[in-house]
Amino acid sequence: MLEGIFNRSKVFFSAWCMLAAFGTYFCMYVYRKPFTAGTYAGLSLWGLHFKSVLIIAQVLGYMLSKFIGIKVISELQPGQRQKLIIGLILFAELSLVFLGLVPYPYNFVFLFLNGLPLGMVWGIIFSYLEGRRFTEMLAMGLSISLIVSSGILKTTYFNLHDWLPAISEFWMPAFIGLCFFPLFLLFVWMLSVIPAPTETDVLLRSERLPMTRTEKRSALNEFGFGLSCLVIIYSLLVTLRDVRDNFSVEIWQETGEKWDNTVFSKTELITGIIVLVAVACLSLIRNNIKGFWATQWLIALGVLITGTSTLLFQLQVFPAYWWILLLGMGLFLAYIPIQVALFERMIAMFKMKSNAGFFIYICDAVGYLGSVALLLYKEICMPDLGWTKMLMRYSYVLTVACLFFLILSAFFFNRKAGVKGPISGKLENIQST
Repeated sequence: MLEGIFNRSKVFFSAWCMLAAFGTYFCMYVYRKPFTAGTYAGLSLWGLHFKSVLIIAQVLGYMLSKFIGIKVISELQPGQRQKLIIGLILFAELSLVFLGLVPYPYNFVFLFLNGLPLGMVWGIIFSYLEGRRFTEMLAMGLSISLIVSSGILKTTYFNLHDWLPAISEFWMPAFIGLCFFPLFLLFVWMLSVIPAPTETDVLLRSERLPMTRTEKRSALNEFGFGLSCLVIIYSLLVTLRDVRDNFSVEIWQETGEKWDNTVFSKTELITGIIVLVAVACLSLIRNNIKGFWATQWLIALGVLITGTSTLLFQLQVFPAYWWILLLGMGLFLAYIPIQVALFERMIAMFKMKSNAGFFIYICDAVGYLGSVALLLYKEICMPDLGWTKMLMRYSYVLTVACLFFLILSAFFFNRKAGVKGPISGKLENIQST
């Protein structure tokens, strides 16, 4: 019955896919992010603040999950997706239960185990959506969830803590996870009934199949330099996103400005709406070459907003609210297009025998490695530096580095495509004058 409705109404089909992706990934964040709302005041381990230890432990597990996902997600068969995603979430919830059961400080190990399955959830969800004419639009549910979930869940955490003060910081994550599990199962079912791409989808965007080892090696050999540039850009963006998200409570406290529990939801919802509109516009571009370059320009715009907003905040032109809002907006205007559009367009443009999950998981694996490295560097080498100053310094580095590598990747893909793209066209105009 549903398949008939999907065929008759593309609007209903698109709304179904977006809601299923949004809900499933939102529920994944339920098992990953609520613990970061706690401050764990007065607790430390090995000379590090215990919250930093918890975050590093989980990110290490999440990073390892991404490395595992390079193989698992790129080779995943459609019939295995539903069982795998449910099993991953059950393992993550069980780890949170042990976070509450095992006494401090030994319980940090269970956040490593919690992160270990969660890194593969994104790839499973996206595999239901990729390879379609409007993948960018369908995947916006996934992307908006990534933007708004953490802020909403922080607000949820604080509200639940106010209502149920007897639940400790170590038990609250497992309690929230248990509450959301039935909703998670509903959204997974919604994903499972999404039909495979149509013949028209395959014609316009190329067929997406599990990759063999030979196909992976061939893709890396052919696109290695351009992919390396994109991996560096993505890694820098992942690290910024993690610092801004994981230490948002501390950053707001350091600014000295008045704030309440709803500020996390407000800033992320505004950001989500703007990014939704910007990235959805990419799906209106049917030509894959034009779509690829439009995505590159959107990434550059996001990076520039990130650096400019930080400069204006430092010059006291902007208050903290506008800085945090615009910093997040610029970050996600650059980050989300790489996830849902750039590799999608690249595969279609070059008619590659590949899937987007392979490239995304390479980027994610390296990106979370960078996130762990920055956390350790800050805690060991600059323990007295506030997270606000750390975020400001890093955003400047990110802006310069991302623009540099974005230009390099543009040259590479422009030449690889064998067409007169925006870079070579401008160079020819300069040489002819």
